[in-house]
Amino acid sequence: MDTLFVSKRIFVDGELIEGAILVSDQGKITDIFTKPGQVNSWIYQNGSGEIVDYGDLIIMPGLVDSHVHINEPGRSEWEGFATATKAAAAGGFTTIADMPLNSIPPTTTVENLKAKTSVAHGKVFVDVAFWGGLIPGNASSLLPLVQNGVIGFKCFLCPSGVPEFPHVDEEQVEEALKILEGTQSLLAFHAEVECPSHGSTVNEADNPRKYTTYLNSRPSEMEIKAIDMVTRLTAKYNVRTHIVHLSSAQSLPMINVARMNGARLTVETCHHYLTLSAEEVPDAHTEYKCAPPIRSAENRQKLWDAIRSGEIDMVVSDHSPSTPGIKLLTYGKTRGDFMRAWGGISSVQFGLSLFWTHCQSEGFTLADVHRLLCQEPAKLLGIDGYKGRIAIGYDADLCVWDPDASFSITSDIIHFQNKANPYMGRVVRGKVHATILRGQVVFQDGERFTNPMGKLILKKTAKRAVQFQ
Repeated sequence: MDTLFVSKRIFVDGELIEGAILVSDQGKITDIFTKPGQVNSWIYQNGSGEIVDYGDLIIMPGLVDSHVHINEPGRSEWEGFATATKAAAAGGFTTIADMPLNSIPPTTTVENLKAKTSVAHGKVFVDVAFWGGLIPGNASSLLPLVQNGVIGFKCFLCPSGVPEFPHVDEEQVEEALKILEGTQSLLAFHAEVECPSHGSTVNEADNPRKYTTYLNSRPSEMEIKAIDMVTRLTAKYNVRTHIVHLSSAQSLPMINVARMNGARLTVETCHHYLTLSAEEVPDAHTEYKCAPPIRSAENRQKLWDAIRSGEIDMVVSDHSPSTPGIKLLTYGKTRGDFMRAWGGISSVQFGLSLFWTHCQSEGFTLADVHRLLCQEPAKLLGIDGYKGRIAIGYDADLCVWDPDASFSITSDIIHFQNKANPYMGRVVRGKVHATILRGQVVFQDGERFTNPMGKLILKKTAKRAVQFQ
C-alpha cells in the first residue's frame, strides 16, 4: 500500500515547499506533489492508500552520520547496535556508519567484519554502513574488505587507546594508498601524531583533574604534523582521503593548499568542537574529554568560519561512548582524572539540535543543515545515489522536526546506552517528531519505536579490485 506524507514545509532541492511525498510499498519515493489539487486527486483515485499529515512540521531527508562507534561485539557494555541505532533514530538519523573500533574484534579482516555484521542483524533501527580499519600487518585484507562491502578505512597516526587497533606509520599509510588506488574506496585519518613537544608542557606537578592539563598534553602541533603527512601523501596517489574530527583550525591552510593542487581530500568536524570550548570545561568533568581535545572559543569560531567558507565539508558526532568506570566518573582516587580517563563524547541522538541551536547566530540555513548533516556524509559513504535527497527513486528516508521547539537534554530522554555527556541540562532548539526509514515510521513522539527495520549497507564490489594487489 502506498503512503502519502503531507506537510506545509517539505525540503526539496534546496527550498521548502508545501506538498506531499508519495512512497511505494517498497520504500521508494515515487512522486512529489507540489501543485494544488494533486493530493485530493490522489486520495480520490487511491482510496486504499495511507495519508500521514505532519502539518507545519519540516520534512527533510533523513540525516546521515558517517562517524559512530558502536563497539559491539566485545565491548557492548559501552554501546551496542540496538541502543546506538535507537538513539540515531530519535535524532532524525536514518543512516549511520560504524567505525572499525572499539569492538572486539576490530573490523580489520573479512572474518572480523562478518563477526560484526552477524551480531548486528535484526538489531538495527536505522541503516548501518561499516568502515574497515587499517592497522600494521593487515594490508593483505584491504582489498577483500573492499570486495565485502566496507565503505572505506580508518587509521590512527598515534596510539588509539586500545591494544587491538595499533597506529600506523607513514610507510604503512603509503602501502595502503598504493593498494587502494583505483578501487574508489577511501582512507580516513585520525590526524594526530606524537611529536617532540607532545607532553612537554605537562609535568608531574600539574593537576590531572584540570582540563588545561589534558589540553596542554595534546597541542595543535600534533594535528598539524599529522595533516602535513596526509597532504604530502595524497598528492602522490589518486585515492579519496578524509580527515576525521578536525579540532584545530590551524591545520586548515595546508588542507586548502592540498585541495587546490588536486588532492581528493575531505574534512569533517564534530558537534562538540562547534558547541563547547576549553574555557567552559569544569575541573574533573571527564565527560568533556575527547581526542583531539576541545580547544579555545577562538578556535571554535574559526571552525564555524571554515564551515561557512566550505573548507570543512561535513559535521558528524564521533559518537564514542564508554562506561562511567573507565570514563572515571565514579567515586574513587582517580575520579575526574583527565589524563587517565577514556576520551570520547556521546551525542549521536542530538546532532541536529546541537547544530541547529547555533545556526541562526552563525548565519546558517536549513540548506546548510542538509548539506553538512546529510548530503555530504552520504556522498562520503558512497550512498548519495539513493539516500540524502527527497527525489523520485530515492529511499524514503525522512526526518520530521520542529525547528522552533526547544527542549532540555536530560538522562530520561537519552536512548544511547551510557548517558554521560557534556550536554546534560543544556537547552537546545530543533525537536525531532518522527523518523521514517524507507517509508516506515521507526520513531515517533519522543518514545515510540517500531521493531528494528534497519538494513546493513554492504556495497560488495566485483573481483576486479584484485588486479590492484
